[in-house]
Amino acid sequence: MCKQRKHGQTSQNGSKLPVVQRVPSSKFATCKREGFAARFTCAMSTQIDTVRSFPHAKPPSGPEVDSFYYLAGVELEHMFCRGLGCFAAQHLDSERWRKAMAQWPPVFCLGKCYTAPSSADEDVQPVIEIRCKDPIVLAGVPGGEVRALKDYGPYRALERARKMSPSGVVAEMEKSHLRGRGGAAFPNGTKWRSVRDRPGAVKYVVANADEGDHGSYIDRFIIENAPHRLIEAILIAAYAIGASKGYIYLRKEYPVARVALQEALDEAREAGYLAAVCPGGATEAEASERAGDVATGFDIELVIGKGSYVCGEETSLLNSIEHRRPEVRARPPYPFQSGLWSKPTLVTNIETLANVPWIVLNGGEAYAVKGFSTSRGTKAVSFSSLFNRPGLYEIDFGISLRELFYDIGGGLKTGDLKAVIVGGPLAGAIHPREFDTPFAIDELASIGAAVGHGGIVGFDEHTHMLDLLAYIFSFGSQESCGKCTPCRVGSRRAEVLFWRLARGDKLKPEEREELRAILSALRKTSLCGHGTGLGEVAQSILSKFPQEVTLCLA
Repeated sequence: MCKQRKHGQTSQNGSKLPVVQRVPSSKFATCKREGFAARFTCAMSTQIDTVRSFPHAKPPSGPEVDSFYYLAGVELEHMFCRGLGCFAAQHLDSERWRKAMAQWPPVFCLGKCYTAPSSADEDVQPVIEIRCKDPIVLAGVPGGEVRALKDYGPYRALERARKMSPSGVVAEMEKSHLRGRGGAAFPNGTKWRSVRDRPGAVKYVVANADEGDHGSYIDRFIIENAPHRLIEAILIAAYAIGASKGYIYLRKEYPVARVALQEALDEAREAGYLAAVCPGGATEAEASERAGDVATGFDIELVIGKGSYVCGEETSLLNSIEHRRPEVRARPPYPFQSGLWSKPTLVTNIETLANVPWIVLNGGEAYAVKGFSTSRGTKAVSFSSLFNRPGLYEIDFGISLRELFYDIGGGLKTGDLKAVIVGGPLAGAIHPREFDTPFAIDELASIGAAVGHGGIVGFDEHTHMLDLLAYIFSFGSQESCGKCTPCRVGSRRAEVLFWRLARGDKLKPEEREELRAILSALRKTSLCGHGTGLGEVAQSILSKFPQEVTLCLA
């Protein structure tokens, strides 16, 4: 046997393949071309043309779209989570984990990693603390004291922004050196400027609240406890880039956040904040052109996801809003060039937007003073349940990982830290010998890890690294959008091989070479970060924990 098990665990995938509903060919009988593929292509081309000509006319979602999602029409009641934090903590409640693995459809993250293994039925609030000198994104969040508009107060940052030129607001974002908090860490000001400078009267701003990275529940509690901060930030962004409408794409797994957002949007509309933004800094000629394209008056539409991790990728998310099959788009063009409804679009995640009101009120230069190295401002992080102090914390960039994991997170309640993954299931693993690395974007990237969303999942000796790889590839293959071959085919084949290794089987020499080739292809040729992330997390585990994998791949 290639693997020595200390705790008598038996690796078992337990997952099922979704039933693919095929579209009746009679549906396309009016198409003159012969054959199912031709009829399907004809119908989809017609639908896409219709959508782009009448962008707010919602085409009916057929099986070719609905079959993509695993929570469409599914109630979350009595569902159990099988996210990465729950996988790491399965030995805390093996029966709950067994139920999570047995249920179909799967739920990969409920945003309750602090109680992992978690269920949809429990309503436990996490510890939320400020551990930085000057809070920005979590100010008012710990006690939920700014949830209602009367407590949040007037939109002072929006009022200040409207006294500036739209280009001046963008300039403040550039001065702040704020980088995206959703994974790619792209400079926020550059993104805003790119959309602002694109020609055209119709533009969109989209808030990405599809916080699917396991271990992270930061966006969830910003939305639940401070929804007006998000709405105010969207309105500022809309004014700055000249957007005619805003969207918030919220994952279905956050039902409380949905209620909080809807209530806050109603309050903001009633207070006149949304209507006051139009025309978003547009010239009189642009406003006139816009009026002929969309309804006058700025508004924000709340769109609820249907269960798909890949919809957190910005182009997949845009396809989902357009009621199209949410596969990842090839780039270029990028969303700032041709995004929602083929118009210039700003797509930004929730924590990134939560920084915007502070920057407008205090200035970009004041924000840029905070932070460490190329990571400016502060960062919210969330700890999974194996830590002694699981919860949500706002911290300063630059503290060591050791200080973060032990002084703030309290270390593990179940023993020594064997490994940590920060930023989601597709981020590189961190070995204890790397714990003196500063917590910052470029510094973590230098050790093959990532800040990402900021979710922190710790692993103890109960987790074997081959079990972890098999789990990650099981998740990754199920969530692949299928657009590119390396991810669609490679992730599934790698999953099979890793599960065999996790069971103790030895691979044949040609199978070991095949696995290496798959991982290389995933890293180098995948269309988006889903496939590349799978390849990178595998590479980090294989290189950093050779004592558990070398015998199996030698």
